[in-house]
Amino acid sequence: MNKENVLVLGYVWPEPNSSAAGGHLLSQLQLFLKQGWKVTFASPAQFGEHKIDLSQFGIEQVLIKINCSSFDKFLQELSPSIVLFDRFMLEEQFGWRIAKLCPNALKILDTEDLHSLRNARHQALKQQSEVDLNSEMAKREIAAIYRCDLSLIISDYELELLKNYYGVPQHLLIHSPFMLEAMNLTIPDDTFINRQHFISIGNFRHAPNWDAVLWLKQKIWPLIRRKLPKAELHIYGAYPPPKATQLHNPKQGFLVKGWATDAKEVMQQARVCLAPLRFGAGIKGKLAEAMACGTPNITTQMGIEGMQMGHAWPGLVTDLSQFPDLDYAAQQLANDAVKLYEDQALWKRNQALGYSLLAINFDKQAIENRIMTKVEDALNDLREHRKKNFIGQMLQHHHLKSTQYMSQWIEEKNK
Repeated sequence: MNKENVLVLGYVWPEPNSSAAGGHLLSQLQLFLKQGWKVTFASPAQFGEHKIDLSQFGIEQVLIKINCSSFDKFLQELSPSIVLFDRFMLEEQFGWRIAKLCPNALKILDTEDLHSLRNARHQALKQQSEVDLNSEMAKREIAAIYRCDLSLIISDYELELLKNYYGVPQHLLIHSPFMLEAMNLTIPDDTFINRQHFISIGNFRHAPNWDAVLWLKQKIWPLIRRKLPKAELHIYGAYPPPKATQLHNPKQGFLVKGWATDAKEVMQQARVCLAPLRFGAGIKGKLAEAMACGTPNITTQMGIEGMQMGHAWPGLVTDLSQFPDLDYAAQQLANDAVKLYEDQALWKRNQALGYSLLAINFDKQAIENRIMTKVEDALNDLREHRKKNFIGQMLQHHHLKSTQYMSQWIEEKNK
């Protein structure tokens, strides 16, 4: 088996300029390349409009099929020593084939965020109920984590949830937040006076982002605009649907701009970033981007989850759990937004806090070292590593047979 071969199975093709997940995945790919390993990226998904060309980094791109034995031949020829699944659905689909044909390959799951947690929070918001941590999706996702040798967890909150609620052993988990270059975290030359207007940014296909845009439109922005009649809110994001572009209203200063060719440029032009998130999971790329661009933010407890890690937050935060009435929460967010927009001293303090927080929590070299230490340790004694994960072995045993037979039945049916 060739240690140089790393196979990455992607749920979608990476779009680092469209989503934080795409940028985070690209960081993982570049980390493997940095070790001098050969990386192959394979996905059954269609190419997205903003897909990055991975060949420019020396990464081979392969289109694969689900429920098809053609993958078996591809896998045997590649003979990877590491297989990384981008999201748990890929482990469900291809994990049994990896276990059968490459049993000694190190299996890594890049969760991006806990999909089951995000979905459970979304359902709780819609139904005005408690968050169900024992949902069907949770059982699927946690099982995939157990079946893998290592899982990359982007949020310290989710890391603790996995250990303390779901009982996942520490040796299976790696805290892997955004990896940012320290040299890029420098305060820009522009000033408070040079900047104007508000910005909100995020992929429209991501449900928490669309919910935030609607809340801005219906409740928060009218309150801000009443106190700042000349201010504008510029809303950017990939794949805006018609229902989003129809919200565009210049008279209200509510401008739906859509795709940003250069997200950093538009973020640096804005004075304040608005991220009124009511549900979600993982950590927020929009807020990391805002900090890196020196743009203080207005957000919620959901927005800062997994990012603060005990340090002062570079913006003003509304804890929605303290506001059973969302109208009051909208008023608090609006008041904070106006305050941060007008108070230059407050703005400057929070701008400086942003650079400090990124440097402490998201240092690329420190995170890369942490990941590679655990990867190398697992590779060096994979048998011993797996012995300490009996639940994973048990789940793998049952999953392999049930999924194998279902997949083979689908393949025969499709012939």
